[in-house]
Amino acid sequence: MSESNNTHSIVVGYIAWAFGIFGAHRFYYGKPLTGVIWMLTGGVLLIGWIIDLFLIPAMDAECNARFKAGPLDYTVAWLLTVFLGAFGIQRFYMGKWISGIIWLLTGGLFGIGWIYDLVTINQQVDDINRSLTLH
Repeated sequence: MSESNNTHSIVVGYIAWAFGIFGAHRFYYGKPLTGVIWMLTGGVLLIGWIIDLFLIPAMDAECNARFKAGPLDYTVAWLLTVFLGAFGIQRFYMGKWISGIIWLLTGGLFGIGWIYDLVTINQQVDDINRSLTLH
């Protein structure tokens, strides 16, 4: 696969896997439902977490096929969401200034908006990248 189609970093995927009992790698790779399941079950009692060590290359390839590369970087958006999401920094990065200001003033809309962004960040970036590459 060419580098221009690479939307997610396999290195970041493995780093997130280290925190996989909380579902981090599954959220990163756009699998929020199983991310929540991993979070609530300790990586499905660690067994799923260990199996995922071998599944990360396939998850990475799936993301590269599913999501559109473009001006916004998925890894940057994901890291901003995880570490600064309560301040809305990811929303400023995506050009969503009004909601960014709202997130900044309300602690990520009282945490609920931050959780929403954690679950949907890949799709939000994909939508923006697709709309920007159409022009």
